[in-house]
Amino acid sequence: MSLISRNLQAVHGAIDAAAQAVSRQPHAVSLLAVSKTFAVSAVLEAAAAGQRAFGENYLQEALDKIAVVRATRPDLALEWHFIGPIQSNKTRPIAESFDWVHSVEREKIARRLSDQRPEKLPPLNICLQVNISGEASKSGVPASEALAVAHAIAAMPRLRLRGLMAIPEPTSVVAEQRLAFRQLHDLFDQCRAAGLDLDTLSMGMSSDLPAAIAEGATIVRVGTAIFGTRTYAE
Repeated sequence: MSLISRNLQAVHGAIDAAAQAVSRQPHAVSLLAVSKTFAVSAVLEAAAAGQRAFGENYLQEALDKIAVVRATRPDLALEWHFIGPIQSNKTRPIAESFDWVHSVEREKIARRLSDQRPEKLPPLNICLQVNISGEASKSGVPASEALAVAHAIAAMPRLRLRGLMAIPEPTSVVAEQRLAFRQLHDLFDQCRAAGLDLDTLSMGMSSDLPAAIAEGATIVRVGTAIFGTRTYAE
């Protein structure tokens, strides 16, 4: 068994344990393998171990991987999630190549994704990114504006608004982790009460996965625990 296969087993075990600890069904939490900065060979190794959903932050790197996988393994039905910041001039390739986008924070970006999503593809699954901790340097719509933006996105024809995403301010204090995730879940409930058909809470990474699952995460985004420590280019 490869290292990535063993790591995937360990992460699934951690998800199962965290879910069972709060009386949730483990299958209610999906694993998004964050493969940014790792080679396409790592994606294929994870896919060979059964992983199907992959998250990417850097557009050109992601497009290269998607092209290689589709050319060399057309039998692999992988699901590609864009989770990085989105510039206006990058919306077309994202709309054309991805199945999900977790990092929409502006109505303008959503409108471009809707306009540029090819008709031959199903609607693009969208998570609205919320700046739940109110950090000045953090991406995401302010929580106070999230409902209005969510309603606008839900009305766009080539998009399917699935839920909310957040990356809270990092902390090692579990109670603080849970508080931030609980705030996002509360906002999710408010959106549903306002008539939005949402089913997804994308929250939690390697360092705070148990807290996110305890507060209702349906997708956890895990990279280093699967693929190892990242090396970034200078």
